[in-house]
Amino acid sequence: MLEPLGDRVIVEVQEPEEKNVGGIVLANKAKEKPQMGKVVAVGAGRVLDNGQKVAPSVKEDDMVMFDKYAGTKVEYDGTPYLVMHEKDLLAIVK
Repeated sequence: MLEPLGDRVIVEVQEPEEKNVGGIVLANKAKEKPQMGKVVAVGAGRVLDNGQKVAPSVKEDDMVMFDKYAGTKVEYDGTPYLVMHEKDLLAIVK
């Protein structure tokens, strides 16, 4: 598996389920943002200017929400992933 460096995380993108409530179809822009995924690997954390290391806020198997254009797309063993900085995550879904 890939191992992220620093404050980066690797996310496996989850395809959104299309929901059609009461016959209302959402516009494409409404479907595009934000996206969700499962954290599959977490780096050691961010290093501050004074040398202190800040532990990541997320852990493996967390479901997270992120912007559609966040991160860098990579493929490993035929599975697509996103590598992004922890600061690019919007929320943890509980």
